[in-house]
Amino acid sequence: MPNIGNDSELRQFIDSLSFAQQRALGVRFAQGVIDLTQDPRLTKALETALTPGVSAPELEEAYKTAKAISTATFTACGRDADWMAQAEHFSAAALQAALAPADQLPGRGTAAWKAAQARMARNCAMIETGQGSADSESQRQYKIAQAASG
Repeated sequence: MPNIGNDSELRQFIDSLSFAQQRALGVRFAQGVIDLTQDPRLTKALETALTPGVSAPELEEAYKTAKAISTATFTACGRDADWMAQAEHFSAAALQAALAPADQLPGRGTAAWKAAQARMARNCAMIETGQGSADSESQRQYKIAQAASG
């Protein structure tokens, strides 16, 4: 089991995974920030993604839902001080990245690495509430990846 304690090690581990493994890891990253959304459709999309044996059409629908919410909340990122709206955007974007079809991941982008942006959701919530630490979501992701490697 490799030790994963920083982004370089995380990226190296992610690059060693198959697409399906990357997707599963990315969904776990998105799961860590689902509490920051107020949209039940996103929660339902995550539940679908976590369902064992979920069908390809169901995953596609979950992806489309996450993408629609990510797109709709994107403008929140331009608003001053609406940190929780921005957190919701990054939560949706993380799930969207995790569920994206392989042909929609540009360059060296991978489902799990793109989904790691879930950290941004936690950072936005931390700014709004003043609780938590900037490292907490990264550390949580390292632990998830390390557990998945074992």
